[in-house]
Amino acid sequence: MCPSGRTLLPSSVSDFRPAFDVLDADRDGKISRDDLRAFYAGVGGEGDDVIGAMMTVADTNKDGFVEYEEFERVVSAERKPVGYCGAMEDVFRVMDKDGDGKLSHHDLKTYMACAGFPATDNDINAMIRFGGGDQNGGVTFDGLLRILALDCSPAN
Repeated sequence: MCPSGRTLLPSSVSDFRPAFDVLDADRDGKISRDDLRAFYAGVGGEGDDVIGAMMTVADTNKDGFVEYEEFERVVSAERKPVGYCGAMEDVFRVMDKDGDGKLSHHDLKTYMACAGFPATDNDINAMIRFGGGDQNGGVTFDGLLRILALDCSPAN
C-alpha cells in the first residue's frame, strides 16, 4: 500500500490470493499434495483420502498440482440458491453412480480408484463418517462439501 492509501496491485487481483498463498507451503506458485499435508498437519491433520479428494476436484488439468486459476475456479464458483455449489454439484452427480442423491461406499471407492487415489475400505468409511453419513445410506451433497471443507452457502 502506498502512503496515499492506494495499492499498486491491479484491480483484477482476486481476494483468494492470500488463501492460495497460505496453502502453497513451498511458495512455488502451485499447491501440491505435500503442500496440503503440511497445511493440515498444522491445523489438526487430514488424511490422504481427504487431500486426494480435494486434489481431484481442483486439479482440472490433471498435472498433479493446483495452479492459482484452478484454485480460484473452485473457491469462487458462482453462488446459486441454497444447496448449490457450482462445479461441485456436477462432481457429486458424476460420483453418484446410482443417482440416489447419496455417495455410497461403493460410489466413493470407485471414484477414488478412477481418479488414481487408491483408498482402503477404512479410508472410505472414515470419509463417510466425516461427511455425516452412515455405512448404509452414504453421504449427501452437503456431506461431500464437509469432507472437502468447502463452504458453499449463499453470499450475504
